[in-house]
Amino acid sequence: MSGTYVGMPAFPEAARDAVGNRTLRGNLRHATHTIRAKRAGAVAELADWAQLREAGRRIKDHTLRHLDRYLEQLEASVTAAGGTVHWAADAEEANRIVARLVKETGESEVVKVKSMATQEIGLNEALEAEGIRAYETDLAELIVQLGHDRPSHILVPAIHRNRGEIRDIFTHEMGSWGRPAPEGLTDRPADLAEAARVHLREKFLRAKVGVSGANFMVAETGTLVVVESEGNARMCLTLPETLISVVGIEKIVPTWRDLEVFLQTLPRSSTAERMNPYTSTWTGTTDGDGPRTFHLVLLDNGRTDTLADQVGRQALRCIRCSACLNVCPVYERAGGHAYGSVYPGPIGAILTPQLRGTASEIDASLPYASSLCGACYEVCPVAIDIPEVLVHLRERVVQGGPAARRGNKVVLRPAKGHAAERAAMRAAGWAFTHPGALRAGQRLASRSRRLHPRTLPGPGRAWTGSRDLPVVPAEPFRDWWQRTRGGEDAK
Repeated sequence: MSGTYVGMPAFPEAARDAVGNRTLRGNLRHATHTIRAKRAGAVAELADWAQLREAGRRIKDHTLRHLDRYLEQLEASVTAAGGTVHWAADAEEANRIVARLVKETGESEVVKVKSMATQEIGLNEALEAEGIRAYETDLAELIVQLGHDRPSHILVPAIHRNRGEIRDIFTHEMGSWGRPAPEGLTDRPADLAEAARVHLREKFLRAKVGVSGANFMVAETGTLVVVESEGNARMCLTLPETLISVVGIEKIVPTWRDLEVFLQTLPRSSTAERMNPYTSTWTGTTDGDGPRTFHLVLLDNGRTDTLADQVGRQALRCIRCSACLNVCPVYERAGGHAYGSVYPGPIGAILTPQLRGTASEIDASLPYASSLCGACYEVCPVAIDIPEVLVHLRERVVQGGPAARRGNKVVLRPAKGHAAERAAMRAAGWAFTHPGALRAGQRLASRSRRLHPRTLPGPGRAWTGSRDLPVVPAEPFRDWWQRTRGGEDAK
């Protein structure tokens, strides 16, 4: 992934600062609780939600198993429909392709649809370095861009801002990006939305180049799909003369019929709507209708390496609904910026370390940014077992081991700072395979319980610094069972 966020402190340090920000915590608590309550109501309307969830999982797993075949089919379909397909192995190549395509049009500005993939590769910064200005048109992304900020949520990038902060950003920054905010702008949502609408309208009408991502790509027809709630994406997809779409290779589905599943589960899991107000689809180019030139940039950027991991690959099922963020107690308190990635929350904690690797301190810390409560798995509309992948990645961080990097098999070294954890796991593993030693240790712990400290020394201090050390019972379970049920046959 792009190095935009690398260099930030590890998650525990960044989260500690975020938790101390009362305004941030209040904004997050209000927003996440509201969204997840509405989502629960929308999902409850469908009697076959569990079947839809399973269908989505199976479609995604099937596609990932045959990804090479479907990508080739997609390329052929897009080309036959009048589009041009480009392949980008990493962020640098994708940015270079997009910058070249924009320069070939002779333009120096583009309008953008909200896109996680372009955020991932740092496209806006790369275009700016080439003298091209990119204008975000999604309301939340506009707030983030005008505020010189970073997204903190997949669905609602400006979730960490309240109405007063947004009004101040519009008042002070809009003028330097185009049409200024109206005099006396209030923090009423309707007024803020109108200010953004007027500010963006001139950009929609002037821009000759649009840049987008896509929620889905249909291999069968070469069709791309974007779902949204505001209508800005449709303006970017239809008005410019040239459209450039940057899409991760995992966003593909085999057939048009497969969309039936995801167009039910995505809106209900993300915006708690029965269907998205705007669902835009386009297939290549059509004379007299929409852009005259269409380019599709297929982005790998670590996805093939992730696919090689039999446990971790399920992260590629993600349809970016953000339901896992809204139920996560860690995200609710720490916010998205603490994750140091464009992908925050539980899905970011498993996706980012696979796309970027675990060499940096921030990436090595992400698999630990979870309580393993399992709420994320329960709400995931494609049944990604996030806790399973988190534990799997923790093992990789502590133990190292085989992995794939840039298509090559490598053996990762253990991350720094985990020697104590590694020793503890080895000791636990030995004890669990020697029942006599385990039983003796349990009895010793019970008999010396009055001497146990309330907090742990050394590396354990980080754990007991925010929670109580569990009290050891007066006798081990095995002894209790023998004393109370001894001699009885198991029934």
